[in-house]
Amino acid sequence: MMIKETSLRRDPDLRGELAFLARGCDFVLPSRFKKRLKSFQQSQIQNKPEKKPATALPSAAALPSSPQPVSPTPHVNDVVTTPLSINIPQFYFPEGLPDTCSNHEQILSRVETAFMDIEDQKADIYEMGKIAKICGCPLYWKAPMFRAAGGEKAGFVTAQSFIALWKQLLNNHHDDASKFIWLLAKPNCSYLEQEDFIPLLQDVVDTHPGLTFLKDAPEFHSRYITTVVQRIFYTVNRSWSGKITSTEIRKSNFLQTLALLEEEEDINQITDYFSYEHFYVIYCKFWELDGDHDLYISQADLSRYNDQASSSRIIERIFSGAVTRGKTVQKEGRMSYADFVWFLISEEDKRNPTSIEYWFRCMDVDGDGVLSMYELEYFYEEQCERMEAMGIEPLPFHDLLCQMLDLVKPASDGKITLRDLKRCRMAHIFYDTFFNLEKYLDHEQRDPFAVQKDVENDNPEPSDWDRFAAEEYEALVTEESAQVQLQEGSFEDYEADEPVSPSEFGNKGNKIVTSSLSEKCGKLQSVDEE
Repeated sequence: MMIKETSLRRDPDLRGELAFLARGCDFVLPSRFKKRLKSFQQSQIQNKPEKKPATALPSAAALPSSPQPVSPTPHVNDVVTTPLSINIPQFYFPEGLPDTCSNHEQILSRVETAFMDIEDQKADIYEMGKIAKICGCPLYWKAPMFRAAGGEKAGFVTAQSFIALWKQLLNNHHDDASKFIWLLAKPNCSYLEQEDFIPLLQDVVDTHPGLTFLKDAPEFHSRYITTVVQRIFYTVNRSWSGKITSTEIRKSNFLQTLALLEEEEDINQITDYFSYEHFYVIYCKFWELDGDHDLYISQADLSRYNDQASSSRIIERIFSGAVTRGKTVQKEGRMSYADFVWFLISEEDKRNPTSIEYWFRCMDVDGDGVLSMYELEYFYEEQCERMEAMGIEPLPFHDLLCQMLDLVKPASDGKITLRDLKRCRMAHIFYDTFFNLEKYLDHEQRDPFAVQKDVENDNPEPSDWDRFAAEEYEALVTEESAQVQLQEGSFEDYEADEPVSPSEFGNKGNKIVTSSLSEKCGKLQSVDEE
């Protein structure tokens, strides 16, 4: 019996018998099935040449009589490929992008010529200012260059030692950030710690024309330097590690601001990092809280800031170590002046990226990186208690929560992250709602359209901190000048005139605030550098 259909799908008998075999039926194949199977195999062999080349090769019996030699298929492991890394150019330069057109030899030749003009070819720290300019560096790099070349030990730098130092720097470090780190950092360190900035800032205090009035008040030097160092780390050290890297220096404006010191004689015009007026405001605020004047304040002292505007629960979180470092805070419950600098800037400018991180760490009680509804309720409870004590009916937490979620618009329902707060640009209102009652009530009374206009305004304006420092400094100078004129018996003349602004006070205002701080600092020891 001939089989016309060669497909198993079209032969139900053969398909059924194969199904029996698949189920494990143990029986002897009948002759009918053997014939069908044999004829099916033959038909498959005949149809093989018509299929695509991707199919299996036919058996030896079906090959033509004079077959062509088939080239062996290469094995995967036998294929030799060129490594991709050879074709990819270098794209990461941790020490800066090398400049192939640099004129290092000309610079070294000019440095050698400059040393020839110096007596005995030995440069002190003041002569290093000329050398720094020849090397293409800002003036106030002279102190780090002087120390790196061994000038601190010998009191001078020779041409030989400096040229050897500068050759090594030019060969291994190719941009300003990398050079600056290498000059200031300890040997074999690729980062800067707080004490590394002290020689540079001491040189600024000693030589900048805007700080000449501090020469007669050496007790201020360590206070001013501590303030500037903390402001540098507050702005530049985005990793909160206490170690500033070259990448963080590149992303900040610190080197550009340091270069401005050479051009601007009025240091108060440089509000970033170096302003003496800002230092004066910070230190006076700390002095008011430091009752025993030991340069440490307790939890009770900090709660008195701004007439107890901050809640006790947020102050407890500050002293828990959430945003402060060192054993002093956690074991003895004391905050240093350095930590107070961070607190004051964060309190008065809650739009700042570091400030947003500062208060997020405080409110994130369980440290999971998310502000839960429980944590928000925990801080709002005290706000409600304080409002009820003042005779103000607080908004129920559920209603307030709806407002805050509409304000922040978190990516995940019921979870507010740090990214949500930075993105919404309303973090200052959010934080004040939960732990600063005075500012919360001010926000409630303000026109909401005005708040939205402030958020949408992208024009460069003074930060909240700059505005606060300017207002406080003017008030402090006015108060100090009034006291001075009272002592001189001319209060009536002072009252007839309008208050003098800090800019109009000039050196007179600086002398007033310096004399005032001298009285405050007379009994104090130097700041404990942590």
